[in-house]
Amino acid sequence: MSTAPFGNLYEAPGPRGVRRNRVLTVAVTVVMLAVAVLVYVRFDANQQWSAEKWLPLLRPDVWVTFILPGLFGTLKAAVAGIFLATVFGFVFAAARMSEHRWLRVPAAVVVEFFRAVPLLLLIFFAFFGSFVLIGTSISAFTAVVFGLTLYNGSVIAEIVRAGVQSLPKGQAEAAYAMGMRKGQVMRLVLLPQAIRTMMPAIVSQCVVLLKDSALGFIVGYDELVDRGLNGIAANFSNVIPAAIVIAAIFIAINVTLDKLAHWLHDNSGRRVRPGGEATPATAEPQPVEAL
Repeated sequence: MSTAPFGNLYEAPGPRGVRRNRVLTVAVTVVMLAVAVLVYVRFDANQQWSAEKWLPLLRPDVWVTFILPGLFGTLKAAVAGIFLATVFGFVFAAARMSEHRWLRVPAAVVVEFFRAVPLLLLIFFAFFGSFVLIGTSISAFTAVVFGLTLYNGSVIAEIVRAGVQSLPKGQAEAAYAMGMRKGQVMRLVLLPQAIRTMMPAIVSQCVVLLKDSALGFIVGYDELVDRGLNGIAANFSNVIPAAIVIAAIFIAINVTLDKLAHWLHDNSGRRVRPGGEATPATAEPQPVEAL
């Protein structure tokens, strides 16, 4: 068996495979560089790199008027959506794993339905259909958070359910043998172990949620994409530079979330000995002295 870091996924390539991979790497690199050069040349031909299009993005008043308020709107919707979607996901994951059919089946219908409906339609329905249902129109922020919560919460529910069900059945059986109730088994035994496995997938879904918050510009929500394209570009006729800056901001936030996911994953796999020394969670359990 291969001892490579990913040996459990595929066998290490032989000499011919290594040469083929190197050739493919060089070929892909050349193609990507050619595409980058072509994009640069085409943008330069259309004066997209001219100083008059980029200098407005360096002005403090542009950031204060457009970028920072839009960033605040994006983060506000994302934080609210992440919190509510996480709560929704854990609640409906628990309901889907219930032993009671009257609870399990409706929860499954809700989760599968909102996973299948496009997020844009959920936002549209919340914004334009609220007047028909409740007699008044809700705010654009509420409509965006509504859609983000239902769609991403349904995905998180499946992530949580898969994470819990991936654990060995002996974990739950041992807990039941000790006299624990189902709620205690879930809360004290299964979830603490499953969360470490689920954390990268949950954080990845939070990244998706953050990017999906840009759909709020469809209903007039004051977020980063709307402020950048309808604000900066409309005033300075620099759509491409404004879009590049907005994309860079999204990339920076998403990379930060990715680093957070790795940090949480690494630190959740450690525990502390009585002497204060951290040990991996996969280490052999220490013997317990008899009282």
